[in-house]
Amino acid sequence: MAWDMTPGNSPWKEFERIRSSIVRMDRILDTFFEGRPVKGGEAVEEWAPSLDVSETRDDIVVEAEIPGIEPSDVDISLTGDTLTIKGEKKQEEEKEEDYHLMERNYGTFTRSVRVPGEVQSDKISATYKNGILTIVLPKSEQAKKKEIKIRVK
Repeated sequence: MAWDMTPGNSPWKEFERIRSSIVRMDRILDTFFEGRPVKGGEAVEEWAPSLDVSETRDDIVVEAEIPGIEPSDVDISLTGDTLTIKGEKKQEEEKEEDYHLMERNYGTFTRSVRVPGEVQSDKISATYKNGILTIVLPKSEQAKKKEIKIRVK
């Protein structure tokens, strides 16, 4: 390997260039294996809201944390046994402020979760309150567990 020894360059600068290329490649590979979209060699900022999936005797309930999102910016679909929630959290208009810390997530999101059992798709309902999206999927009669009481003598 020949070092670029033109004025202002040194083996250390060449090393730094190679190192930064490796770091960039690592980021691309990480986003690929995490399933995050990549555009122009950089990860597209996409985030995923936290979900809770619970089950009662009659319903499957999915709750998603999506604070700061307008309900009109959320799409919910059920395809087969997969429930998908898509949306976008829009960033507030740019202010003439210098941020010291910025941890809130913005941008598009997609979350898909397998629904454990058959549901009545025509009776699914969704509500949104205090940043929590609650989706209630009523179970089909076949999916409801039958309870059998056993008498002990």
